[in-house]
Amino acid sequence: MVIADHPITAKAHTNIALVKYWGKLDNELIIPQNDSLSITLDEFYTQTSVEFLPDLAADEVVFDGEKLSADSSVKVRTFLNLVRNLANIDDRAKVVTQNFVPTAAGLASSASGFAALAGAASKAAGLNLNRRDLSRLARRGSGSATRSIFGGFVAWQQGHNDATSFAYPIDEQPTWDIAVVALVLTAKQKKVSSRVGMRLAVETSPFYSAWVAASRADFETVKTAIQNQDFDLLGHTSEQNAMRMHALTLSSDPTFTYFNADSIKAMNMVKDLRLQGIPCYFTMDAGPNVKIICQGADAKRIAAHFQTVFGKDQVLITRPGAGISISD
Repeated sequence: MVIADHPITAKAHTNIALVKYWGKLDNELIIPQNDSLSITLDEFYTQTSVEFLPDLAADEVVFDGEKLSADSSVKVRTFLNLVRNLANIDDRAKVVTQNFVPTAAGLASSASGFAALAGAASKAAGLNLNRRDLSRLARRGSGSATRSIFGGFVAWQQGHNDATSFAYPIDEQPTWDIAVVALVLTAKQKKVSSRVGMRLAVETSPFYSAWVAASRADFETVKTAIQNQDFDLLGHTSEQNAMRMHALTLSSDPTFTYFNADSIKAMNMVKDLRLQGIPCYFTMDAGPNVKIICQGADAKRIAAHFQTVFGKDQVLITRPGAGISISD
C-alpha cells in the first residue's frame, strides 16, 4: 500500500431516492431502517481532489474556491480519519472540492460529495477498494452517498452492520426512455437538516413503523417496475413514497416541513399535467425542490411548461447518470 504522490480526483453524481431512506437504526454507522432505491442523475455532480501530504499540520479543505474553517470542515475531517485508519497512515490531507449541486437544498449534494470524497481519499491513501467497499465507506459520510457510487437505478441494502449495509446496481445503463426534470425552487440552506429531521421522525412520529412497512413494500414494487420498464408503476409508487416520507415531518414533534409555497404549486402542476394526458410524477427529498419523473420524449415540453412559472434557469432536464469515476 503506497500513498499517491499527487492529487487523486474523483467525480460522483448525485441521486434522488425513488424509495426513500428516512431514519437510522445505527446513527454512528448510518445503518438505515429500510432498503432504499434511487436513480443517479447526470446533470448534478461533485468533483473532489485529495492528496495526503506529510508536511501538512492539519487537514485543509477548499470548497468551491473557499478554504473552510476547522468548524466548517469537521464532517470532512472526521471522514478522512476513517480513511487514515483503514490505510494505517497519519498524513494530513489537502481536499479541493467543486460542487455542481445546490448545497443542502434537497438535491442530495451530500450524496455526490461524500461519494467523491470516498473515491478520491481512499485511492490517495493507497487503498484499492472495490465498488461495494467504496459504497460502504461513502455511507459513513452520508447515507445516500452509498448509492452514488453506482449509476442508473441503484438499491441500498439495509444490512445490520458495517459489512452488510451497502449499495448495489439494479440497472446501471437503463435502455428505456426516462428523464428527470429538476425544479430548483431555492438554493437556500434548509432550516432542518436531514439528520435532525430523521431523528425527530424516528423518535416522535406515531406513524413511523407504518412508514417502514410501506417502504419495504414500495421497494419491491419499484424494483419490479424497473425490471418490467413499467413507467407508470414506477412513477406512482415513487410519488406515494415521497408523500409518505413528508407526512412523517408533519407528524413529528415539533412538526416541520420541507415544503414551501412553490413546492406545493409545482406538485399541483404535475397532477394537472397528468389529467391532461402527460405521464409524469413528482418526488421530493429533504428540501423544497421538486423532481419530476417523466419519459424522455416528454421532458422538453414539461420543462417548458414549468419554465413559464419558475423561470428558465430554475428548470433543468437530466437523465440517468454514471457511477463514480476516479482518475489520477
